[in-house]
Amino acid sequence: MDMEVIEHQLTDWRTQALRLENEVGKIIVGQQRAIRLITIAIFARGHVLLEGDVGVGKTTLLRAFTRGIGGGYERIEGTVDLMPNDLVYHTYLGEDGRPHVDPGPLLRSGENLSVFFFNEINRARPQVHALLLRVMAERSLAAFKREHRLPHMLVFADRNQLEKEETFEIPSAARDRFMMEIPIVAPSERDIRRSLVFDTRYHDTDQLTEQVEPGLLAFDQLNVFGARLQQHIQASPVLENYAMDLWEATQTPARFGIKIDGVDASRLVHAGASPRGMGMLLRAARVHAWLMNRDHVLPDDIHAVFHETVAHRLVFSSMYEMRRTALARELMSSILRTVAVP
Repeated sequence: MDMEVIEHQLTDWRTQALRLENEVGKIIVGQQRAIRLITIAIFARGHVLLEGDVGVGKTTLLRAFTRGIGGGYERIEGTVDLMPNDLVYHTYLGEDGRPHVDPGPLLRSGENLSVFFFNEINRARPQVHALLLRVMAERSLAAFKREHRLPHMLVFADRNQLEKEETFEIPSAARDRFMMEIPIVAPSERDIRRSLVFDTRYHDTDQLTEQVEPGLLAFDQLNVFGARLQQHIQASPVLENYAMDLWEATQTPARFGIKIDGVDASRLVHAGASPRGMGMLLRAARVHAWLMNRDHVLPDDIHAVFHETVAHRLVFSSMYEMRRTALARELMSSILRTVAVP
């Protein structure tokens, strides 16, 4: 394709992406960073873990994005008795007294499935995680004696971080399949908090999401456009070397002189970021550069997505694993402060 045509397309899609962020921001207040990170994930075509308490607007946020990009939205609740087949089909007794089978949430929208939200994924058993991870990787599913393709699906999964009874933690290999873990926290500004509590327009999810202009982006063109974007946005050899230093710092932080109070840096990390994780970091950084109207990646683009693409992949030594959330935050910040920026 002619370079001028590609640049024109990149400009047009950027305009629409920024409009989408603006539309979502009208109804999801105080979440600008989360909105930007989800936009990046959508264009980088990466699945997302969501971190946050209950009632902070995760469902409304995802429904708003789905309305803006089009396609089907499906959701399932994680429970201890959920079985893998519950994602695939739904059985019930009809009025005729006979059993009937309907497609489950993964199949209801067919190839048009755009966003699949797994709420409280850590309440579901490992067998359910295994099926979901396979579908995430292959974007297809064998059921009803045929192969079902899900080429446009992005998975968003929320983990219950407060209640640990009857939960099954997602293992590190499974976390590594997600491009990002994005925090969704209640806004700290008092005026925004007041609006969320007392302004009744924020209490009706259906009415809120209907305010988002539909079809700003074409969900079924995002795969092709995302690949074109990745090919167009360049990273210099110097930038690549910087990314390699960051990668090595996640594996052996002590070698880079990284220090955290009360922690033996030489014994902190059991496993650092994976090659897949670093590849996802660069994919996200290229999208950030594009949104900032650049055709090349800067260190600032890596910094903008570093914590969300890397922290959840780290495996800490057993003595530190219980404090992983706080330690991961400190380690990521220390790496960015310590590793020399080109």
